[in-house]
Amino acid sequence: MSIMNNPRFDVVQDAFKKRAATVEIPAMKTSDYFGELVFNREKMRKYLDAKTYKDLVNCIDNGESLDRSTADKVAAGIKTWAMEHGVTHITHWFQPLTEGTAEKHDSFLDYDGKGGMIETFDGTSLVQQEPDASSFPSGGIRATFEARGYTAWDPTSPVFIQDDTLCIPTVFVSYTGEALDYKTPLKKALKAVNDAALPICKMFDPNVKKVYSYLGWEQEYFLVDEDLYAARPDLMLTGRTLMGHASSKNQQLEDHYFGAIPSRVAAFMRDIEIAGYKLGIPLKTRHNEVAPNQFELAPIYGETNLSNDQNQIIMNVMNSIARKHGFVVLFHEKPFEGINGSGKHNNWSLGTDTGTLLLAPGKDAMGNLQFVTFFVNVLAAVQKHNSLMKASIASATNAHRLGANEAPPAIVSAFLGKTMTDVLHKLLSVPSDTPIEIAGKKGQSVGLVEIPEIFVDNTDRNRTSPFAFTGNRFEFRAVGSSANCAGAMTALNAAVAEQLIAFKAEVDKAMAAGKEMNVAFMDCLKPIIKSIIDVVCFDGNGYSEEWKAEAAKRGLDTETNVAKMFKAYTSPDAVKLFTTLGIYSEKELEARNEVKWETYSKKVQIEARVMGRMAINHIIPAALDYQTRLLQNIDLCKQAFPADYQTLALTQIELVKELSGLMKDIQYKVDAMVKARAKANEIPCEYEKALAYHDIAESLFAIRKSIDQLEELCDNSTWPLPKYREILFIN
Repeated sequence: MSIMNNPRFDVVQDAFKKRAATVEIPAMKTSDYFGELVFNREKMRKYLDAKTYKDLVNCIDNGESLDRSTADKVAAGIKTWAMEHGVTHITHWFQPLTEGTAEKHDSFLDYDGKGGMIETFDGTSLVQQEPDASSFPSGGIRATFEARGYTAWDPTSPVFIQDDTLCIPTVFVSYTGEALDYKTPLKKALKAVNDAALPICKMFDPNVKKVYSYLGWEQEYFLVDEDLYAARPDLMLTGRTLMGHASSKNQQLEDHYFGAIPSRVAAFMRDIEIAGYKLGIPLKTRHNEVAPNQFELAPIYGETNLSNDQNQIIMNVMNSIARKHGFVVLFHEKPFEGINGSGKHNNWSLGTDTGTLLLAPGKDAMGNLQFVTFFVNVLAAVQKHNSLMKASIASATNAHRLGANEAPPAIVSAFLGKTMTDVLHKLLSVPSDTPIEIAGKKGQSVGLVEIPEIFVDNTDRNRTSPFAFTGNRFEFRAVGSSANCAGAMTALNAAVAEQLIAFKAEVDKAMAAGKEMNVAFMDCLKPIIKSIIDVVCFDGNGYSEEWKAEAAKRGLDTETNVAKMFKAYTSPDAVKLFTTLGIYSEKELEARNEVKWETYSKKVQIEARVMGRMAINHIIPAALDYQTRLLQNIDLCKQAFPADYQTLALTQIELVKELSGLMKDIQYKVDAMVKARAKANEIPCEYEKALAYHDIAESLFAIRKSIDQLEELCDNSTWPLPKYREILFIN
């Protein structure tokens, strides 16, 4: 095959000819148009009367219900604002158990009763819709013939406009009331952590009325040229490359990280930021990540429910805008073998309505005691629900990332850094009435437990830690790029809520026995500190074999099989946690595990099908074509030099043999995989099926190894797929 006739070279050349799309930068400051497509409080004041505005704000801030009359007035104001922006449709925007978002669009149009049409939108349309629930994953809660489900408005997440559609963030529940989405349990977990933390905060400051959970996500992603993407069936159908030999140059020179952003990518990023700002998403950071073609964007911190919604919104926006620039966004956690995968680090913290960050040192000894209280109890929660924390971030796609190329391992431990480790050790060795002061704030005082004043910079970073303390927050680094943050945030906030409730009960007992408040707190904290230091805290190399053995000795969960990880959701501890706090019923937990197992099996099944068909329909024919040319060359050599051809054509002969061996190996392994898949498909139990598909997923690596060897042997002009060196470097 001539190099000019190979379709691969056409798509590669087309991709390299791409130029940056024109960026339309608004001729105004960012702050002037920030939030213009969001019905925020500024719009509320403008489009609602004073009483309606007050009632809506009370609903958002304090959870008070809205009556039908008020809902109608809110809907009328939203409609006026939306139609000024050319909106013609509305949708209830929700987050089903698919990890993505869903929406059904209805127009404003309705009959006016006089033979004409009119635009209508009332409180009922705002508050509730009835999408078909039977076609979404439900884990058996909804049978196919049981179609009714409801979406209900979440007033705490602002209504926003995308194109010609008014999007109303909602929860999604079944006809019988079970949650079928990510938002419903997240909101319940956020209420639980507020209810648990508030009584403790009031002991330090009676003015506190609410505790907020904060989330700052760091969205990593890859960009690939659209033409090259279309030429890779594995990328199109699975989100990752199932085969492909490493490029001679990838990330080993460490020259991409924080490097100059390619002009095409910079144009894409700028369009994303403009779109995000209009939607009220406070995007702050953009940069090149470690791997070639890998990038990151991150916003300023926000309240967890809203921040999670904004992450889902921006992922959708990124997919849309990428196409305008000739790109495709890859959110898969490990789209390319041998280089860094993509995470979505969840920076998590707690704070009060008075402005106090509960995971940062205070202004005095009592403020520092409050900080240590929350710091230690968060770690205790992660320790107790270690398996659940890992299950909350587990998926078929994230399994490829964890433990590889700077991603944290599949063992949830906590990195504290030397500063806080020393503080905890000192707290164990001093009397319980010892003040906890910040160094530099007081004169020299013997016996103080001192926390350095410039605190944020006094914690190192550990990229192998799944749960690291980074100054005034914890960074849950194990969350995957494609994940809905709500899964991890629901588990974490619920676990912390349970721990705070138990801790408060112990403090109350100690104070009832006559102990001063600070002494009671420290007496209750010390045994917890001793436990977490001995078990969940680890500042070393999470990749080492020694740590895996040590973690098992400490009682931490070291399971690597994703299907088995999910069982943590239905463990006795998890069931007690979620049902006691009213976040999930046992039925909902069982159903969600069914969904997780089914999703896992289906994703691996798709990968196995794509791998098998590409191996047989793309790879082996290409290798046979090259082998045929080698045999023709050997035959010509034999005709010209009959006595010496075996010596003269030795390279060709050895290549033919090696190609034959690899093709035979691929065919054998693919046949075995297809048989295993057929057997797995007959298993009725979703858990057992997922276990079988876990073994099938492992077998794909062996097939890949042989294919990648073929790629190295075959003539470059024969290979049918764009190679890593062609995909991974944007021009």
